[in-house]
Amino acid sequence: MPKTGARTRAVKKDAVLEAALDVARAGAEAVAHPRPVGEHVGFEMVSERLGTHYFASTDAGYVGWCWAVTLARVPRGRVATVCEVDMTPREGALLAPEWVPWEARLRPSDISREDTLPYVADDVRLEQGFEDTSDDPDLPVVRDLGLGRPRVLSEEGRSQAAKRWYESERGPKSGRRPRNTCSTCGFLMKMSGDIRTMFGVCANEWATDDGAVVSLDHTCGSHSETDVPKNGTAWPVRPSRVNEGALDAEPMPRASEQAGTQTVAQQAQEATPSEDGPEEAARSEGGPQEATPSEASMNTD
Repeated sequence: MPKTGARTRAVKKDAVLEAALDVARAGAEAVAHPRPVGEHVGFEMVSERLGTHYFASTDAGYVGWCWAVTLARVPRGRVATVCEVDMTPREGALLAPEWVPWEARLRPSDISREDTLPYVADDVRLEQGFEDTSDDPDLPVVRDLGLGRPRVLSEEGRSQAAKRWYESERGPKSGRRPRNTCSTCGFLMKMSGDIRTMFGVCANEWATDDGAVVSLDHTCGSHSETDVPKNGTAWPVRPSRVNEGALDAEPMPRASEQAGTQTVAQQAQEATPSEDGPEEAARSEGGPQEATPSEASMNTD
């Protein structure tokens, strides 16, 4: 006989609980005070003699939420009592984002050198080293259990790394491919394995990507074969255009010769007699002087 699923019995409406709207509102207002309670938005049966009334929330921070007041009654009872008052989200309610575990919230930019990551046993980017049977010489050659690295990059891990590197700032620039790419740069260190066809490591200390993985079609201004144009200066230094053929060059006297010449000239000037005559010379030397007629008349008086 075919098996049939268990049938769930529908809960009958309870007229006493459904009619106890004032009791439910009073219970909601007692908890929501001093905030007002909105209009009644629905009623549903939870189980036998147990139902919940819903009232809209007027709080601006709880848009779409409702006050849920659960009522109950005893068997054959005609009085409803409040069991629980709570807030519950309805359709279109403002909710917090879905909870994400700590290890899933982390991003590569959040990790520093001192941080320790949790172990992920089923990491799709890794595979067991002893399961590798490829002929690629860059993959582990020691495949015995317990030897070499416990796990190595899987095909998925290599694909994710290549995609992440190629789409980063160290990948190609958008638009037309430049002339001088990293594939022709002398500072590019090739990587091993099949990934060498896409990436290398920059070894130019003057480049911003020094020590980083770059794509072969990446470019920067520190390429080994690039150069700046040799443009002339806007302020050229022009040579002197003086015609020295029309000038007579005279040698400059030395300092000692110039001092000797000045001394001889001074002595010659002192030896030359004054043009004013002997009387003027005697007067200048402080000798006896004759009084003028005016001075004589003044002395007589």
